Amino acid sequence: MTSKVVEESFRSSFKVIDKDLLRWFPGHMGRGLKQMQQKLRSVDCIIEVHDARIPISGRNTDFQYTVSGIKPHILVLNKMDLISRKFINPVKDVLRKQYKNIIFTNCKNQKCDGVRRIFPLAQELINKSDRYNRANEADYNIMIIGVPNVGKSSLVNALRVKHLGKGNASHVGAAPGITRSVLNKIKMCENPLFYMLDTPGILAPNVGNIEAGLKLALCATIEDHLVGEKIITDYLLYWLNKHQHFEYVSYFKLEKPNDNILEVLSHISKMYNKTLKIRDHLNQYVIKPDLDLAAKIMLRAFRDGSLGKIMLDEDVLR
Repeated sequence: MTSKVVEESFRSSFKVIDKDLLRWFPGHMGRGLKQMQQKLRSVDCIIEVHDARIPISGRNTDFQYTVSGIKPHILVLNKMDLISRKFINPVKDVLRKQYKNIIFTNCKNQKCDGVRRIFPLAQELINKSDRYNRANEADYNIMIIGVPNVGKSSLVNALRVKHLGKGNASHVGAAPGITRSVLNKIKMCENPLFYMLDTPGILAPNVGNIEAGLKLALCATIEDHLVGEKIITDYLLYWLNKHQHFEYVSYFKLEKPNDNILEVLSHISKMYNKTLKIRDHLNQYVIKPDLDLAAKIMLRAFRDGSLGKIMLDEDVLR
């Protein structure tokens, strides 16, 4: 099957859904943002963490104005193990218009060079900056900010292990929104004395466009149930086919690429033996595929990298 034939059989666009589903800005996010702003006077440097798979569409651009201000700023693009390295320089070229200091990391890897570079860079930037009301303070404070579920707490723990020999000061969870408030100081280093403030994930109050929202959902920065797993996987299938990423075909043992999400999910449910026993209109039990569980399996495969190294913003970088 040629790529041309494959392309012609796929959807050329993704039908939009109710935009209200993508406006996820719960009360704790609003409170968290206010807490972060109140803590700014005691902060020397901002570390902003984002998902490397959505470096453009996944950012809360409001942070530059509502939180960072004139403080030294480092942009950390985490989960770099889930993208191809060929995208690193193009991403930097686009983002350098806004950010001077960009570091790619994989916080799950204790030997990650990016994690190793963060602390020395923060020291350098702070020493070159005007600390204003903190000029006479002996300790240094770094605030970790970012949208939900991008690895902020993992970064806090990785930096503690690297520079203090201790970890697990901040809870790490798979669901977005685990960190609910700005925490007390977390010690990162004894000499010089450095502390970190972990913060709740903050999304922009309104997602700019529907595809940006769906990319956020794919990377689990929006809770799955708010959009719906089947909708998210349908967008994933559309995106994979559009960009000719066909690893899902072999991974799920499909005969060929398929643009019908119901057929793909039915196949996955059969493959994993995920079925439902329900009564039909004759009050008789019938076995049907569990499409919801199949959607969860497909999402998990994307999120752990089983469907390949995928940069969801690759078309934005061209």
